[in-house]
Amino acid sequence: MLDTTRTPWTGHVYTHDPGAASFGMEAADALGVAAERVFKTLIVEIDGSIVVVVIPVAHRLDLGAAARAVGGKRAVLADPAVAERRTGYVVGGISPLGQKHAHRTVVDASADALATVFISGGRRGFEIELAPADLLRLTAGTTAALTAD
Repeated sequence: MLDTTRTPWTGHVYTHDPGAASFGMEAADALGVAAERVFKTLIVEIDGSIVVVVIPVAHRLDLGAAARAVGGKRAVLADPAVAERRTGYVVGGISPLGQKHAHRTVVDASADALATVFISGGRRGFEIELAPADLLRLTAGTTAALTAD
């Protein structure tokens, strides 16, 4: 997807520790980048529809903000099995790109202030660095304030 759309990107590989408490913080530490630049992909059910939410790994999702971002009322994190089935990726390696099914995507507004962000490359131990504008273009995503802290 990235190469066929001629999107500039850089791949970063690191050795994944299966015992890591947080896959996202593990990536930030292993790559030596600020946690504010590494984003995690969460699968959320909002009023019964699947929505992809992308937020910095050091923050928690505000479910109410996620619901409001798409005009919804009730949001819950999707069951991990549902997330894996709908995206085609394993939890801890879910990428907002190249998912099995297309889903509405919302990226935390903090990405707008960054030159590049890191997102999962579809497996644990592989991160993709790209411009936030390219992430939004490739996912047909929007931005909103999504974090609780």
